[in-house]
Amino acid sequence: MSTRPIDRALEWAKKEGMNQSDLARALGVLPQDITNWKKRDLPSDRYLDMAQALKRSVDELLGFEPKRDTSAEANTAPGPRMQGHVPLISWVQAGDWYEAIDNFQPGDAEEWLACPRRHGPHTFALRVRGVSMEPKYRDGAIIYVDPDRTADHLSNVVVRIEGEAEVTFKQLVIEGNKKFLRPLNPDWPGPKLIEIDGHAVICGVVIGQFIED
Repeated sequence: MSTRPIDRALEWAKKEGMNQSDLARALGVLPQDITNWKKRDLPSDRYLDMAQALKRSVDELLGFEPKRDTSAEANTAPGPRMQGHVPLISWVQAGDWYEAIDNFQPGDAEEWLACPRRHGPHTFALRVRGVSMEPKYRDGAIIYVDPDRTADHLSNVVVRIEGEAEVTFKQLVIEGNKKFLRPLNPDWPGPKLIEIDGHAVICGVVIGQFIED
């Protein structure tokens, strides 16, 4: 079976006696959407809908073994409704995300994480490193980054700066026609404001975070 979620979904649908139009109707989309997904793969914000339509789990859709339920899990109060899974990638991968996403495979990510926020199809996750964005974003926390969100004044953004191999995570400050990056940590020993120009690329806006126990 193919490693792409859309191919898995189409094979499962075929086994259920569903054609492309049937699957589109179950998802509430147009058959043309399915055709487009066959070319570019299934968007991450459709993983949950597709899995539910085919009575499968998102883990199965992504090619992982389904997680076994336990009595402890069954007695746990439900958390926020997940809006799909996004890939946890490296700080180097994030800089070229838009160029790499068409050829991205599930195994290219460190892991896939459930995202509780509504997000665009190109959203990815990063693990925070360092303390420049404390106290709001602590070292080791997971941030969800949406490249399709507009970066406004005081947005927390991930930026690729020319000549740097890895992206950086800072708050965006816009003053007139100028843009700056600044750390949130008031005790940060480095520069308080870093001006960026047209050679810097905003790779996405942070839409939430997850702090692991």
